[in-house]
Amino acid sequence: MMIVSIATGIGLQQKIRQKVSAFNGHIIISGYNDNNSDVSTKPISIQQSFYPNFKNVDGIQHVQAVASKAGFIRTESAFEGIIFKGVGNDYQTENLKEYLTEGRLPNFKSNLNEEVLISQYLCNRLGLKLGDKFVTYFMKENDEGFNLRNFKIVGIYNSGFQEFDASYVIGDIRHLQRINKWKPDQIGAFEVFVNNFTQIEPIGQQVYQETSSILDSQTIVEKYYYIFEWLKLFDFNIIIILIVMIAVSTINMVVALLVLILERTQMIGILKSLGANNWSIRKVFLYNAAYLIGRGLLWGNVIGIGLLLIQKYFGIIKLNPESYYVNVAPVDINLFYIFLLNIGTVVICLLVLLIPSFIITKITPSKSIRFE
Repeated sequence: MMIVSIATGIGLQQKIRQKVSAFNGHIIISGYNDNNSDVSTKPISIQQSFYPNFKNVDGIQHVQAVASKAGFIRTESAFEGIIFKGVGNDYQTENLKEYLTEGRLPNFKSNLNEEVLISQYLCNRLGLKLGDKFVTYFMKENDEGFNLRNFKIVGIYNSGFQEFDASYVIGDIRHLQRINKWKPDQIGAFEVFVNNFTQIEPIGQQVYQETSSILDSQTIVEKYYYIFEWLKLFDFNIIIILIVMIAVSTINMVVALLVLILERTQMIGILKSLGANNWSIRKVFLYNAAYLIGRGLLWGNVIGIGLLLIQKYFGIIKLNPESYYVNVAPVDINLFYIFLLNIGTVVICLLVLLIPSFIITKITPSKSIRFE
């Protein structure tokens, strides 16, 4: 139970972090007026000291330029509001390959084309399929009419994160530059990826200090505060489960040791009468308890890891994406955590068992030999 709770809890946290960062990066650098919005309203220059390589801050993996604009898709039977995310040839497409269900990723490195990546959710709502073309309407800056663009679906993704699946259509950033009448070196924002997510907050502070006064930076932990606060609850749940399971296991072992001591009361008296001291006798029972704990851990590890492997490769347990942001319960099989869990369980159980083994010191040879 402890292995499964840790693997599923950490697995869910990592999967949701991965999905949020796949669509936003780990740190977003934008103009102050755009910082709290998914839509780019005013451009910023791509000519920045930190682009394309953020040399002044350690731990940064990649920086990419993006832009976003709100619009809506209209078909013969339905229409849906969307956010068109424009990306360029520096975009890390590997982040989306995992969620690709049909087709391929658009080609952002060739001449400007109509290729886009759209979610399965939007396809179902709009009655679209791979290879279809559709019209997207973008509001003009002066609110006078619309700009129309035709796009072709070359890929369909399904991240299971409905907040993103219901909004994002990914295409070439040059479309937005033309619609907004931006220059080729003007973009909406920069997305920064870090090597180690656990260091996102200190790295985010360094990034903020290294950007110019006209730019602002925000980590995804700050932008999606409600999601990451919810994820922190899993840490609390894991701790509670570990405490309860260790308490149950130690109580069971204490009872088992007491039974062993009562069953061997005469043997204890005989050993004492032959000159054995209390500690040497206690060690015999502690060694026996350690053997029982080892057998329990062996079977627990086999069953626990076996269940996790089945879930990892077959995805038997499904989740509601509207509540958990994933379709299948993810697992993270970390051998280091499993090793620490086993060692910690053995140490805690043996330390607790020192208390009932103290009963051995109270047993006298004269009474114990006659004990029945």
